[in-house]
Amino acid sequence: MKKWRGQLKQWVVNYFNLPEDVLLDLPRITTIGQIHAYIENHHGLVTFSENEILLRMKQGYVRVIGDHFVLKTMLQEEIIVEGKIREVQYLEDS
Repeated sequence: MKKWRGQLKQWVVNYFNLPEDVLLDLPRITTIGQIHAYIENHHGLVTFSENEILLRMKQGYVRVIGDHFVLKTMLQEEIIVEGKIREVQYLEDS
């Protein structure tokens, strides 16, 4: 049933030319230079430190590595972080 539902969602995205993150619950990460990251569709903050942020996603994790991170805003599915961003990694569940 889940496979069928996933295929239907993919078909709707393609047919109506919608952004995939809307129906497929994919993360959307917008960065402004190396100083600002806006992350949507996360499923919870796992780790936050001055040098690392780890967010749970529907499938796996997103890790942001950098320096002097400040958590500006955190909502249920959105987070805004400022600092020097050096790297964004997508990690699979282990």
